[in-house]
Amino acid sequence: MNRRIFMSVYEHEEDILGVVGAARQKGLTIVDVFSPYAIHGLERIVGFRTSRLPIVAFLLGLTGATFMTWFAFWTSAVSWPINVGGKPWNSLPAFVPVIFELAVLFAGVGTVIVLFARARLWPGKEADLPFDGITNDRFALLLEESDATFDPGEVRQLCERFNAVHIEEREVETD
Repeated sequence: MNRRIFMSVYEHEEDILGVVGAARQKGLTIVDVFSPYAIHGLERIVGFRTSRLPIVAFLLGLTGATFMTWFAFWTSAVSWPINVGGKPWNSLPAFVPVIFELAVLFAGVGTVIVLFARARLWPGKEADLPFDGITNDRFALLLEESDATFDPGEVRQLCERFNAVHIEEREVETD
């Protein structure tokens, strides 16, 4: 199945922010916005949902801390109890540094793995950029021609109002 994509390219950050806001006000379907660097506030203007990665990081850190607490108690009090300096076998203050370190390790490494899996990134994946120079010095807005109310002429005028340097329509294949 194919779908029609309307692409416009810009040179300045202010132009892409303006056209994205205008496109949202008109109710157009924004497929993606490409930028050579992070633009603060763009995700809010585009309407992206907030990320759930902080929740994932917290749960992975909690899992690491829980596992290390259990493992420390099991090794020192159950599997191989050794009396060191008269301390009790299950002394929690002695385990706090390593529990913290394992929580940070689980949260950090696990979050990166979840991010790569969720974003479908893997080694050797080729970038699918719609226009040369997008990651160098250009900004691009991709709109989907989703229904019959999409007027390419009107959208072209909207894009030109925000100083578009290149405008084109493409037909892309979907998986």
